[in-house]
Amino acid sequence: MPHPSTPAGEASPRANLVVGILAFAGIVVSLMQTLVIPLIPALPGLLHASAADATWAITATLLAGAVATPTMGRLGDMYGKRRMLLISLGALVVGSAIGALSDSLVPMVAGRTLQGLAAGVIPLGISIMRDELPVERLGSATALMSASLGVGGALGLPAAALLAENADWHVLFWTAAGLGLVATALVVTLVPESPVRTGGRFDVLGAAGLSVALVCLLLAISKGADWGWGSAATLGLFAAALVVLLLWGRWELRTRQPLVDLRTTARRQVLLTNIASAVFGFAMFAMSLVLPQLLQLPAATGYGLGKSMLAVGLVMAPSGLVMMALAPVSARISRTRGPKTTLMLGAVVVATGYGLGIGLMSATWHLVLVSSIIGAGIGLAYGAMPALVMGAVPVSETAAANSLNTLMRSIGTSVSSATAGLVLARLTIRFGPAELPSENGFRLVLGMGSAAALIALAVAAFLPGRARAVAEPGLEPAGALRG
Repeated sequence: MPHPSTPAGEASPRANLVVGILAFAGIVVSLMQTLVIPLIPALPGLLHASAADATWAITATLLAGAVATPTMGRLGDMYGKRRMLLISLGALVVGSAIGALSDSLVPMVAGRTLQGLAAGVIPLGISIMRDELPVERLGSATALMSASLGVGGALGLPAAALLAENADWHVLFWTAAGLGLVATALVVTLVPESPVRTGGRFDVLGAAGLSVALVCLLLAISKGADWGWGSAATLGLFAAALVVLLLWGRWELRTRQPLVDLRTTARRQVLLTNIASAVFGFAMFAMSLVLPQLLQLPAATGYGLGKSMLAVGLVMAPSGLVMMALAPVSARISRTRGPKTTLMLGAVVVATGYGLGIGLMSATWHLVLVSSIIGAGIGLAYGAMPALVMGAVPVSETAAANSLNTLMRSIGTSVSSATAGLVLARLTIRFGPAELPSENGFRLVLGMGSAAALIALAVAAFLPGRARAVAEPGLEPAGALRG
């Protein structure tokens, strides 16, 4: 029953506070994606390592996040989502502290790996919301939590650039540790533990198999350009990923308590949403790869704008604010028209933004406009994805299903990074002694982003009509935290 002091249809201040805390935790975790971007050119010197080895400070976070996301989701369903949320935040704090104390490659990679293990915070937060919030508050809350993945990345870049330009680089990691501690304290104090648990035995072999497959796949994608796409190492990793995934799938179908319920995952609504999520991950990251380079390339190239890293952050920040602002809009459209419509609308907006970007590249305000339009589309689409997933899975599998959806986005961004890197490495111009990506190369990547959004639109069109939203009868939250 609603709290006596809370009118029907409204969430209590306590519920709003829980939403704010979980969204803040999601933003803190997503900051780890952009934390080291301002340091990338200087990393080899800072860590006394070669340029190829220094990239492990980025790759390690990607691999750890891919492994942790499905594992922590399943553990959250079994043993408590808040408990796993706190463990994830603890890994972030410890990893940030190690990074802050590092002056060489090995401890930095260890710290960045621990930071990556916090990637499960966003799907766990969405799952806590499903268990604890009143039905009428759930749509906008999960939309905000889902969008925090992009919000933190966009807002973190100017902050990280400002710190990197005006303070010792270790301050970046001390700041991350401090934010992680704040998030941890807020969760401990104010976020309740969900009573919804499945219990049972954790699928250790399934977790190990999926982890090996993901590491092989993402390592091949992220290092393929350095090693050579036709090299024995790259092809061997792709082959290993395929073989292990097939064996893992066979195991998951036969075991009684699998890490991922493949039969649930194969339901049309879940499967198509995950495919669309991967394609959207590709589309989202294309913007992050093109716009910063356009802004920083010398103006003498004829298309670069010659801006600083801080300026890059300020140009990208509005897209994060737009994502956050559109979370309640996304929820409203999903409630009235269905999350399928919201996802398709988001795809159209993203495709439009990239299409405009192909022609609008010559001024700073052009890129602010383009990134904001793309951010609006991502905010709409990412808000719809949890509703689609949770509308097709039982409450007992919420965290695992949301984790798999988040993982699919991450795989999409990894493929986007590798593909765009390959295009920009092939389409170059000579600028003095250096080879720089050409204007046509950037236009091609933007066109690929638009095409990816249109593919996501086509995939979403095959979702069940008027797909169930999370607030429908029989799928309502278990806890209904109201006061």
